[in-house]
Amino acid sequence: MSETDQSAAAQPSSGEHNRLSETTSPYLQQHAENPVAWWPWCEEALARARAEDKPILLSIGYSACHWCHVMAHESFEDEITAKLMNRLFVNIKVDREERPDLDKIYQTAHQLLAQRTGGWPLTVFLTPSDLAPFFAGTYFPKERRHGLPSFQELLIGAERAYREQADAIREQTASLRDALSQLDGPAGEPLRDLAPLDQARRQLGSSFDRVNGGFGRAPKFPHPSNLELLLRHHAATAAAGSPDHQAREMALFTLERMVRGGMNDQLGGGFCRYSVDDRWMIPHFEKMLYDNGPLLALCCDAWQLSGDALFRDAAIGTAEWVIAEMQSEEGGYYSALDADSEGEEGRFYVWEPEEVAAHLSADERALITPLFGLERAPNFEGRWHLHGYRTLAEVAAELGRDPEAAAALLASAKAKLLAARAQRVRPGRDEKVLTAWNALMIKGMLRAGRLLGRDDHLASADRALAFIRDRLWRDGRLLATYKDGKAHLNAYLDDYAFLLDALLERLQTRFDPADLDWAQALAEVLLSQFQDEDNGGFYFTSADHEALLQRPRPMADESTPSGNGIAALSLQRLGHLLGETRYLEAAARTLGAAAEAIRRLPYAHATLLMALDEQLSPPEIMVIRGGTSAEATDLEQWQAVAQQDHAPRRLTLVIPAEVKALPAVLAAMQPGERVRAYRCRGTRCEAPIERIESFREALARA
Repeated sequence: MSETDQSAAAQPSSGEHNRLSETTSPYLQQHAENPVAWWPWCEEALARARAEDKPILLSIGYSACHWCHVMAHESFEDEITAKLMNRLFVNIKVDREERPDLDKIYQTAHQLLAQRTGGWPLTVFLTPSDLAPFFAGTYFPKERRHGLPSFQELLIGAERAYREQADAIREQTASLRDALSQLDGPAGEPLRDLAPLDQARRQLGSSFDRVNGGFGRAPKFPHPSNLELLLRHHAATAAAGSPDHQAREMALFTLERMVRGGMNDQLGGGFCRYSVDDRWMIPHFEKMLYDNGPLLALCCDAWQLSGDALFRDAAIGTAEWVIAEMQSEEGGYYSALDADSEGEEGRFYVWEPEEVAAHLSADERALITPLFGLERAPNFEGRWHLHGYRTLAEVAAELGRDPEAAAALLASAKAKLLAARAQRVRPGRDEKVLTAWNALMIKGMLRAGRLLGRDDHLASADRALAFIRDRLWRDGRLLATYKDGKAHLNAYLDDYAFLLDALLERLQTRFDPADLDWAQALAEVLLSQFQDEDNGGFYFTSADHEALLQRPRPMADESTPSGNGIAALSLQRLGHLLGETRYLEAAARTLGAAAEAIRRLPYAHATLLMALDEQLSPPEIMVIRGGTSAEATDLEQWQAVAQQDHAPRRLTLVIPAEVKALPAVLAAMQPGERVRAYRCRGTRCEAPIERIESFREALARA
């Protein structure tokens, strides 16, 4: 058969055709050559299902998903399976990263129907009339195995059920809709104290792995929101005179083990998605932007608190990896790197000891071998993945080298191995730019620039912010995704909340009235388009979004922080900063709406607990105004003093004297001849401080 004949045979038959080549999603484009007549989620596809009375096969995944690739190769590339799919269903493929609204709805439905958590690929069969699921699962093999039916058997059974069990499906759908409607109940009794935060602290303490760090057993996810909560709790208890040292150590020990482990790319920087073992040794090798933004910020906080260079170096390594490999020429950050290359998970990252030895000097080998366990048994499918079995200080002492010489030797060895690795076939890169994930990374980059004094990190964040403003902010509204010159899709709660949070970080770095105006504009859209006026909190989709099976109002942290939690925290801060009570009231109503969920499972709501903490103890707002006759270096010196300690409840703005266009509350904080600091908490402000020594003393008393 000729190549032309083979290509024709691989296309859907009977007048059907695959429409995914016209999409912007790299994940959908990966399926554009399937013989399946895939549609993207669109009204035309839904209308066709209704007109032909065909059930919908909805397949949800993402480009870096290993098992999505496996199922695609086994079933979606198979001619016989594709013919069956095309004959029985209208087939819709969805990128969960572009359509998190659909993913949230149908993952929840899967959990209700299957009575277990879902995952990806998500496989759901929908009735065409109301888009309600009547069967849901995840990965299905081509042939029967592990107690699962073959995918072809599933297709035949699902279509037969749709035709022959209509009454049972209608009854199940009614029950499902009722269950979905009860997930977001009315507001509960308000949270009046920090008891839920204390309970979350106890829950984390009881599941803490004292040997390896982290919480519970493998698989272990980084959960940066929980670690941030512990560091904030330590700071709050320290300020109250009774520091919770264990909370501090749980967070720092966990982060240290992640940084030294195989979860962290020891050569190129950046964290993988999760560890498959208790020791943070072998990861699932995909690298996601949404993990690395919060972990970058957390490493900066850990360095500021502890002074341990390990965290500073991890932050710099992560930021440099993002700038080098994940930032587009236009400025936006790409979404992910695949776990696989050349058809194998982790192939890009693993080594043979002989290969390592060929690139290094004898001294470098002597250091690297015990540090990363190359003299031990292989730790990943017969090969070696670099994992910090020992500390650099331990190995240096054993070799009789001083720490500085050992660090230089390690840097040299890493550079050589990184150059050698660069010659390999790289994992695929998902080059769509997502607003929410970019906001998480922008915040991390800004934190790194501010605390580590890295202008290159600030420049990277500013490029990404400018990209969002230029390409994804239109007519006072955000769009969710961009690729190949096309920005589209109505933005979600996370897009607005995360970007608002990032802008508050930007204001602490280099104050610009335009950023404050943008933050207010985002806050106004949150209130007008996303707020649940009846019960409080924020819906995941806007009021003018397409009507779907459910309009979720998610409260818990997932792989990213809770959009409701970040919205509440950021609106509170902006409300205190501007004296805007509507923002404070919206945040309070969000905490009220989440109260019962927080009481049931406190540790799953770390971001909302941070908002609760600042509701009960309002953040310290520090506004430093440049003096009319002061030098720029004077202002920088005051800013450095304000930011030298780990004070997560403090928001510091440094506003030069020449800045005039300010909201009323900030405009009232007039510049003097010399630099002065205005310090406020809640509705109470102190007299301005005009001597830097007095400023240091005031901060020491905080």
